[in-house]
Amino acid sequence: MTRKSFLFTSESVSEGHPDKICDRISDSIVDLYLKADPLSRVACETLTTTNLIVLAGETRGPAEVTAQAMEDAARRCVREIGYEQDGFHWENAEVQIHVHGQSVDIAQGVDAAEEKEKDEGAGDQGIMFGYACNETEPLMPAPIHYSHRILHEMAKARHAGSTPELGPDSKSQITLQYEDGKPVGAASVVVSTQHTEGAESEKVREIVRGFVEDVLPQGWMCPEEEFYVNPTGRFVIGGPDGDAGLTGRKIIVDTYGGAAPHGGGAFSGKDPSKVDRSAAYATRYAAKNIVAAGLADRCALQVAYAIGVAKPLSIYIDTYGTGKFDDQKLEGILSEVMDLSPRGIREHLQLSRPIYERTAAYGHFGRQPDNDGGFSWEKLDLVEPLKAAAT
Repeated sequence: MTRKSFLFTSESVSEGHPDKICDRISDSIVDLYLKADPLSRVACETLTTTNLIVLAGETRGPAEVTAQAMEDAARRCVREIGYEQDGFHWENAEVQIHVHGQSVDIAQGVDAAEEKEKDEGAGDQGIMFGYACNETEPLMPAPIHYSHRILHEMAKARHAGSTPELGPDSKSQITLQYEDGKPVGAASVVVSTQHTEGAESEKVREIVRGFVEDVLPQGWMCPEEEFYVNPTGRFVIGGPDGDAGLTGRKIIVDTYGGAAPHGGGAFSGKDPSKVDRSAAYATRYAAKNIVAAGLADRCALQVAYAIGVAKPLSIYIDTYGTGKFDDQKLEGILSEVMDLSPRGIREHLQLSRPIYERTAAYGHFGRQPDNDGGFSWEKLDLVEPLKAAAT
């Protein structure tokens, strides 16, 4: 029996969090390659610590993407995030590049052969999940949606110069009360934000309060005793100077805040031949359109792949009892209207464009589609085909 009354918590981290810096740098390398050649292959990992940035990975693409171009991209990312601190400065940090060619053993399974009957294979084995629900306008779970928005609004204000007391590194965490299966208000809110030396804790608290109250629906603010801002009392040393960062360590922040299953694969630093990324986008797209089409109030979708094999090994849908049709029938309907092979996904969602750096912070899902193809997996253009196939 599904619980109707409960508390659920999700967290987010800002663009200045050490792991998110790494995600952005890795995705900037993906974009460098895809801009030069849409069929480039990229797997790029980044590590950051005190005044050090290390890039490592495997690529296959144009020679014009040099080590210097990668270093320049890394420094630009750090500068745009806003790090000009003694312990981590975009201009002074050491940058090491350890990127080499892609394994030919991987390439032969992933690339489409010259024979027309062989399609492009998946870049790896694995399982990927997508999810959507009708809790919020973008059909995302409410706790992660509002956690992202608080930090995004704080970042926009910081970049605009209206909150000079705040630094780039911050985290948010929201616990929502659910009644009859729907969110009705915040039980607690936690925000930890880097701040300048000498900034009074009460002033930082009131600055943060304004963003939280603006983002949460009216009447949802938590009790005062459950509103926590910088619980340790001080957060001056932040970013990689305070904690090392790595690409791919915020996979729950990147997706659904724990409200849905996760296959375990990270997104950033990977070109769209890697189904960890492209199939996770495709399953979000499918789940969102299923909910938007009125075929379910809540939908989780799993696909599985084998390296070098084009067709998915399985497709599984769970609508948690909210579906207008049997879940197995929905699986068949989806297969009719969308090609879930790696090539089918890449072409349908136009994923071979340099659109990935912008995805690295504040969630890969629940964002508005961009005019140039970014966040195409958030479009609702599969609604009518799904409705037609369901009739």
